[in-house]
Amino acid sequence: MITFEIGGRSIKPESIADAMEAMMLKAIAGQIREKIGSIRDPQTGEFPTIVMRGESLDDLSMHVEGSPALIEAVRSRMEDDETPPEQIDADETTTPRVFLSYTHENMELASNVANTWQSNGIDTWWDQWCISAGDSLRQKIDDGLDECTHFLVLLTPESIKKPWVNQEMDAGLVRRLNSKCRFLPVRYQLPASELPPLLSGMHAPEIGEDGDISQLVADIHGVTRKPPIGPKPETIASSDKTQTGYSPAANAVAKLFVQQSRHGRFADPQISTEDISKQTRLSLDDTQDALFELSPFFKDTSIHVLVQGSLFAEFDHYWMDWDTRDDALQLAADIMNDENFPSDCAEIAERYGWRARRLNPVATYLHERDLIVDYKVMGNGNFDIMRIVGKEAPLRRFVKSRR
Repeated sequence: MITFEIGGRSIKPESIADAMEAMMLKAIAGQIREKIGSIRDPQTGEFPTIVMRGESLDDLSMHVEGSPALIEAVRSRMEDDETPPEQIDADETTTPRVFLSYTHENMELASNVANTWQSNGIDTWWDQWCISAGDSLRQKIDDGLDECTHFLVLLTPESIKKPWVNQEMDAGLVRRLNSKCRFLPVRYQLPASELPPLLSGMHAPEIGEDGDISQLVADIHGVTRKPPIGPKPETIASSDKTQTGYSPAANAVAKLFVQQSRHGRFADPQISTEDISKQTRLSLDDTQDALFELSPFFKDTSIHVLVQGSLFAEFDHYWMDWDTRDDALQLAADIMNDENFPSDCAEIAERYGWRARRLNPVATYLHERDLIVDYKVMGNGNFDIMRIVGKEAPLRRFVKSRR
C-alpha cells in the first residue's frame, strides 16, 4: 500500500488533497493571527480577538473583535492590505440592560434589586414592570432576553427548584455562549455547594441579609475594584507623548533600540528580553507583549531579540535628529536627477555628511518599497547595502507622488 507523509503524519493517497488543504488552512490562519493579533490599542494596550471560521479555502473567513478604538487601529493598519477583515465588530458602549430571573416567592428581594438597578442607570427587565394584562408571557420574556446585555438570576433555595427559572437560565446561558450577554448568578441564602453543576464553575456572589447589591451595580457598569493606579515609570510616561500608533510599552522598546543602535541595521544592537525589561522598567510580561506587538520589526524573540533594519526606518524620526522619510525622498530625487550620482554607500554618506547610522535606514526604507535593487551583502563594513541603485520607473513614481 502506498502512503504519503505530511507534517510527520502518514496520509493515504485518497486523503492527500484534504490533508494538504488542512495544512494550508492552518498556515493561512496562523499568518493572519500573527499579523492582526499583534495590532494593539496604543492607549489601552488591548489586543484584538481573532476568530477564524471555515472548513475549506472557499469558505474561510475571519472575524475580529475588540473595542471601537482597537477596531479603528486595525482598520488603519490594514487599509492597504489586499485582504481586509470580512467582519469587524466593535463592543457597544450602551446603557446596560439586565434581565432579572427569579421566583415569585422571592418577590421582595427581586423588587429591591430591580429598583436599585433602575435608579442607578441600569435598564432592568422585571416581569412586574414589563408584562401587562393580556400580554403574551412567552413573547415578552423572549423580547427581554433578546435585548439584555446582562442576565442575572437570583439563586435561592426556592428558585433553583422552579422549572420556569431553569428555562430562563438555559436561555441566558445560550446567549452567554454566543457572546451576546454576561451571565450573573447571584446567591441568596444558598450555599455554594448547592449550586447546579453547570454553574459551579462560575463566580456566584452572595447577597447578604440586607440585600445590598452596590457591588453588583458597580460590576454591571464596569467599575473596577482595583485601587487607584500610581504614576507610570518615567520611560513609559515619556513614550506616552509620542504618537506612533503603538502602545507606550512598544514605544519604550522601539526607543531603546533606536537610541542604542550604532549602525541602524539588522541585529544592532542585540539585547536580551531580560535586559530590555530592566532598561525600560517594564515587567517581563509587558516586555514580551511589546515585542509581540512589534513582531514585524524583529526576526526572532524566542532566545535572542534580533532587530530588523525596518524598525529604524519606521521609528528613527521620532527619536533621532533626522526624518528617514525626508532623507529617502531627497536621495531618490538626487538619483533620478543626476546621472552621475554615486551608487556606493560610502560615497553617498560622504556627499551628504551622513554616518552609516543615518543612511542604512534610508536604504531599508527604499528597499522595503521595492524602489532600489537588492545589493545587500554580508561583511560590507558598517553599511547594510553595498550599492544603492534605483529602479527607474518605481523611483520616478515615488518622487513624483511626494513632490
